[in-house]
Amino acid sequence: MEGRGEAEVEEEEEEEEEEEEEEEEEGVRITPQLLKASTGEFALESILLLKLRGRGIAHLGCLGDCANLEWLDLSGNAIAQLGPLAALKSLAVLNLSRNRVASLEPLSSCHNLQSLNVAGNLVSSLQQLRCLTGLRRLESLRLRDPLARLANPLCAAPAYRAALADMFPGLKAIDGERVSGRGSELYQLCRDLDSSLGRGGSGGGGTATGTGAEPPRAAQPWVEASFWEPRPPRRSSIMEEAYKQFGEVLQECRELSRRADDTIAQAERALSSRPDPNSFVF
Repeated sequence: MEGRGEAEVEEEEEEEEEEEEEEEEEGVRITPQLLKASTGEFALESILLLKLRGRGIAHLGCLGDCANLEWLDLSGNAIAQLGPLAALKSLAVLNLSRNRVASLEPLSSCHNLQSLNVAGNLVSSLQQLRCLTGLRRLESLRLRDPLARLANPLCAAPAYRAALADMFPGLKAIDGERVSGRGSELYQLCRDLDSSLGRGGSGGGGTATGTGAEPPRAAQPWVEASFWEPRPPRRSSIMEEAYKQFGEVLQECRELSRRADDTIAQAERALSSRPDPNSFVF
């Protein structure tokens, strides 16, 4: 009986050690206590900005309870499943770089998402990104970060950026480079210059001969003729009305300040005219 009891105790100890090892391998789970300690907020609904970079997190846990979360940094963890993020309807900025994410399907419910960084994950095909095409506010998508040496298997395809631009016509930046809006003209100019230099260098410096040679094309300007002309300043009726209201409020504040100064001066004169009770002699 004593031998059996010792054997059972040893088995229980081994099971406990195995469970502890599994928990260590599984990584950190996000809990209400972790969120409150990281932000100082008592209610999860009050958390608007959350930075959990490099915490060894593998499970998002109760993160979906942060219903009003707008800015989230989960970079440098061990996250593979994004299920709880589907509940974050207010999320606008999300950094998931340097994780183990292969499926972005839960993010299709984050309709307010504007900026997404998934550099350094396991996205291997454009098909895995089609779930994001319904995000009409998405403006910035990063799959590769050369400075941090982060990428996805998809980035090995030479034309993946062009395919992304076709799939997401509303994007203004791909991998941190502007493709539309302010700054995109310079980006396109550099691309055209690179392609022109590439075509020029492919001939080996000699004159092309034979029936398959194409005649040189006339040089075209890089930008439109009116590109460098200063643009007239934009006038907004909303801004003009705001300035007008601000001026009126400022004038009222000055008038109230003047009245307060007059009242204080009158009170000081009234107090100074009163006789000093200590001056009376009985």
